[in-house]
Amino acid sequence: MKNYQLITVFLFSVSLFAQKIDRKALVTRHNVQITAIDTLASLTVGNGAFAFTVDATGLQSFPKFYENGIPLGTQSEWGWDSYKNTENYKFSETLRDYPQYGRNISYTVQIKEPKRKVDAVNWFRQNPHLLQLGNLGFEITLKNGNPAKPQDIKAINQKLNLWTGEIESYFEVEGTPVTVITASHQEKDAIGVKVKSDLLQQKRLKVSLRIPFPTGEWADMGTKWEGKQDYKSTLAEKSKTEAVVTHIMDSISYHINLNWKGNAKIKETGKHYFVVESSDNTLELSCLFALAEKKSIKNASFLEIQNSSIKGWEQFWKSGAAVDFSGSSDVRAKELERRVILSQYLTKLQCTGKVPPQETGLTYNSWYGKPHLEMHWWHGVHFALWNRPELLEKSLPWYQKVFEKAKGIAKRQGFEGARWQKMVDADGNESPSSVGSFLIWQQPHFITYAELMYRAKPNNATLNLYSERVFETADFMASFANYDSKTDRYVLGPGLIPAQERFKAMETFNPTYELAYWNWALKTAIAWKKKLNQKVPEKWETVLAKLSPLPVADQVYLATESAKDSYTNLEFKTDHPSVLGTFGMLPETSLLDKKIMKNTFNLVWDTWSWDKTWGWDFPMTAMSAARLQMPEKAIDALFMNVKTNTYLKNGHNYQAERLTLYLPGNGGLLTAVAMMCAGWDGSTEEHPGFPKDGTWKVQSEGFKKFF
Repeated sequence: MKNYQLITVFLFSVSLFAQKIDRKALVTRHNVQITAIDTLASLTVGNGAFAFTVDATGLQSFPKFYENGIPLGTQSEWGWDSYKNTENYKFSETLRDYPQYGRNISYTVQIKEPKRKVDAVNWFRQNPHLLQLGNLGFEITLKNGNPAKPQDIKAINQKLNLWTGEIESYFEVEGTPVTVITASHQEKDAIGVKVKSDLLQQKRLKVSLRIPFPTGEWADMGTKWEGKQDYKSTLAEKSKTEAVVTHIMDSISYHINLNWKGNAKIKETGKHYFVVESSDNTLELSCLFALAEKKSIKNASFLEIQNSSIKGWEQFWKSGAAVDFSGSSDVRAKELERRVILSQYLTKLQCTGKVPPQETGLTYNSWYGKPHLEMHWWHGVHFALWNRPELLEKSLPWYQKVFEKAKGIAKRQGFEGARWQKMVDADGNESPSSVGSFLIWQQPHFITYAELMYRAKPNNATLNLYSERVFETADFMASFANYDSKTDRYVLGPGLIPAQERFKAMETFNPTYELAYWNWALKTAIAWKKKLNQKVPEKWETVLAKLSPLPVADQVYLATESAKDSYTNLEFKTDHPSVLGTFGMLPETSLLDKKIMKNTFNLVWDTWSWDKTWGWDFPMTAMSAARLQMPEKAIDALFMNVKTNTYLKNGHNYQAERLTLYLPGNGGLLTAVAMMCAGWDGSTEEHPGFPKDGTWKVQSEGFKKFF
C-alpha cells in the first residue's frame, strides 16, 4: 500500500511539474469585455457543430443593425435546404469540356451563355445553402411605447468568459438594469439564457423567436424576413413551460423546442414570429434546434446547458497545448497571446463538427455556406499540432461519406483514384466554379490529415482506417501528372489553377508549391504502402522520380513555370504568395534548394502587394520564415500592418466589408505559432520560431512537431 501511495504521489508531482502554465489565468486574462454597441464585436457561443452569435444585449436583438458587422447568426452543420428545382436543371448543364492531355476533360464552371445553362449554374451554386435557423432576441419597449433602438441600450458591460464559454451581459434601458447569461450546450444544439430585470414583469422585455428566409445569395446574414416561398411555422404548446415550433421548408423540416422556468407563456405574433412573455422578474429559457426526424433529442434546462458549457470548455482548455508569452518585453507579445487564445476559442466552437466548415464558420454564409476543401487545411491542421487531434479527426469520416463522389469526378475526367472536391456541400456535391474546379492543392490534403492522425496514433489500425483514401488520392495525383516525352518528365498542367489564384487554367503548368506538395504526398503514400507491407504502384514511383523540378529564374522560385514574369507582372504579385508554402506549409523536400528558397522569401517579402492578400498568408509567411531560421521575420509577418491581418476585439480575423470574419486566418495563426513553439521534423532548437534576443520569453507545453 505504501509503494502504491508513493507512486501516486510521484505521478501527481510529475503531472504538476509537466503542466507548468496556469491555464486558467492564461485564458481568462483575455476574456472579452464590451462596453458599447460595436457591430464588429459580436460574441459567440457554440459547440463546434452549432453556433449562436449575440449583440450587446446577450441575445440577437438588433440583427439588422449588426448585419454589416459580425452578423447575429444561428447555424448548425445539419441545416441545409435546397429550393425546389422547378426548371429541372441538370448538373450536366454546368459542365464544359476543356482540351487537356490530348483529350477533352469536363469541368463544372460558371458559364456565360446560353441563359438556360447560366441559370443551371446559378441554381447549383445556390443549392443547397446553409440556413440561418432562427433569431432569438429581445423585444424591448420604451416607456412611451416605442420599440427600443440600439442607441437606447445604455451602461453596457458585457463579458465573454472564455474559460466557461458563457456570455454575461449587463445593460440598462431608461435606467432599469437587465442582466443576461448566455451559454451553449456542448453536445446538443441548444442555447440557454437567464434574464433578470423588472422590465420582464412590466411586459417591456420579452424574448422573441423569429425565423428568417434564406437569401439564396452568396451571403446570408439571417435578416431576410419576407419571402415568396410557402414555408410554414407551427406552434404546439406542450405544457405551461414548453412549446415546439416546427418549421417546414423546401427540403428540410426542423423543430425549435423552447422551455422555460417560471411564470411565462408563448404566443404567435406573426408569420414565423413568436414571443415568450414572463410575469416574473427572472426568466430561464432554453432553445433547442433539431431536425424534425430527430424527435429523440430532448431539450435541457438552462442550468443543464450552463453546466455543460462550463464543463466542456474547462476540459478543452485543460487539454492539448498552451503557450504563455507573459514574460516578454516585446510589446507585441500580449497581443499575440490574445489572438492565440481567442483563435482557439473561435475555431473550437465553429470548426469542430463532422463537416468541414465554411470560411465564415457557423456565423453567416459566404459562398452560400459551402465548405472549401482547400481551406480545410487551415481550419483543421492546427488541432493536431496543438495536441488535440481528435478535433480534426471528427471531420475525417466525412471524406469517406463523399469518397464515391470524389472518385466519380476523377472517372468523369478520365483520371484514376479520387479527385477531391473544392467548393462542396455537406453531401459532397461539387459546385460550379471557374476557379475552384481547376484548383489542385486540396488533393494532397487528405494525406496530410491521415499522416497527422498516424503520428497521433502510430499503429496499424490508423493505417487501415485511412489507407484506402490515402491510396486513391495518390492514384489521382499520379494520373494527373502528365508525361512529357520531349523532356522526359512529369508535368502538372496546363489545366489547373494554383493556390495563388491569379493564373489562367489552360495556360498554367508546374506551380512551385503544388509540385513540392505532389512530391511530399507521393512519398508519404509510398511510405504507407511499405508500412502495410503492400506493393508500391510502379506509377507512383515513376512519377515521383521524374516529377518536374521546381521552376527557377534568377535564383528565385517562380510562382509557376509557365509564368516567367512572376515577379515583374504586378498582377502576379497579388493574392496568396503560395510559393512560400513550398517551405513553410511543407517540409524540406528533395526538390528544394534552401538557398534559392531564402532568396525567394526575401524577394516576396520586399516586393509583394501585401494589401492584396488574405488572412492566412501572414501565418504561411511566418512558417516559411521560421523554417528558414529567420524568427524575427516570423514575428514581423504575424504583425504585418495590413487590413486582412486585422484581429477584432472578439478575435475574428477581419478581411473586408463583405468578409468580416475569416476563420482560415485564425487557424493559420494557430498553425504558425505551434510550429514556432515546437518546431518540425529535424529541428532541435527550443522555440525555433521566436527571436533569441531576450525580448521573447516563451513558456509552452504540449505541442507536437510538424512535418
